[in-house]
Amino acid sequence: MGRLDDKVAVVTGSGQGIGRGIARRFAAEGAAVVIAELDDAAGKQVAEDIEGTGGRALFVRTDVGDKAQIESAIAAAVDTFGHLDVLVNNAIALSPNVPLEDKSDDDLDGLLRTGLWATWWSMRAALPHFRAQGGGRVINFYSIDAEAAAWLHVDYNTTKDAIRGLTRSAAAEWGRYNVLVNAIAPAAKGTVFEQLSQAIPGFADASAAANPLGRVGDPDTDIAPVAVFLASDDSRYVTGETIHVDGGQHLPRYNSKPPGL
Repeated sequence: MGRLDDKVAVVTGSGQGIGRGIARRFAAEGAAVVIAELDDAAGKQVAEDIEGTGGRALFVRTDVGDKAQIESAIAAAVDTFGHLDVLVNNAIALSPNVPLEDKSDDDLDGLLRTGLWATWWSMRAALPHFRAQGGGRVINFYSIDAEAAAWLHVDYNTTKDAIRGLTRSAAAEWGRYNVLVNAIAPAAKGTVFEQLSQAIPGFADASAAANPLGRVGDPDTDIAPVAVFLASDDSRYVTGETIHVDGGQHLPRYNSKPPGL
């Protein structure tokens, strides 16, 4: 504990799933956390839970598809806690699972706005604060779906590959400001996993069986500690990396072709 003492972090989409796990772990390690979340009830609950255990948290209702709201969340972190050290771009809004030919322009636009544009906007809003204090950390999110060219996710895959490109380019350019930019590619019991587990009988067991470690990751105990590493001084010489935190799932990958197609 205490690896993030005196740090201030903004975590988008931290009302549930992986974002919630990261926010709670950051707080437990001493960071003040801004819960930048669209769902009022979920976001407030996470902030209350953190404060209830002695941590520091602030809920800021944030639609990451809106540039002004993202900028407001960044500003709120600095106004409330005095500075900004870590930015975690976790939030994204998903589209229906349909083949490429059935995806609409609105589907792609929604993914790009809440994924790529949101990451772009928040990074650029955070940079002046990072520069003012001599450095900072950005943690973005990539996906094994993009590597595996997952069926029915072409707009999501496109967005995630773009975010990885942004991560690498920013790491190269912002190193001169001591801003480290990395990405996590997780496989865990996040929001989407829970939805699929409820909708598809046997999905959870099949996912665990296909994983080299034989289980599906936990947001709090498997994914969040890696985010802590990237936010802490332990990773002071790591930038431009994509770290797979998936129990080895990226090794065999998986066959995502739906039956009947």
